[in-house]
Amino acid sequence: MTKQQRAASGLGRFGDPGALILLSVSSGPRHGHAMIADIDAQFGIRLGPGTLYGSISKLAELGLLSALPADDRRRPYEITPAGRQALEEYLESWSTVVEVGTRRLASS
Repeated sequence: MTKQQRAASGLGRFGDPGALILLSVSSGPRHGHAMIADIDAQFGIRLGPGTLYGSISKLAELGLLSALPADDRRRPYEITPAGRQALEEYLESWSTVVEVGTRRLASS
């Protein structure tokens, strides 16, 4: 499978940490520490450095995230067009899960 085919298939089973990272950088480039703080502030989820940087590597490998030139010792990352599309597809699939789950909980 080529890099483009993997990116076109979206986040797939890679899922939640990748989606959180893409959500964090969807409003603008961020370096790792800023992503951790943003994800914690917005979602109440604290990604550890191993999870964060492993996920960043995987997202970059899939062409969903790209590194920008380092600013001092920190390297910012930005979402790519393929990353934006994968994130939109991921969120759409989860909106269906939320809708069905909410409806089922309301009827029980």
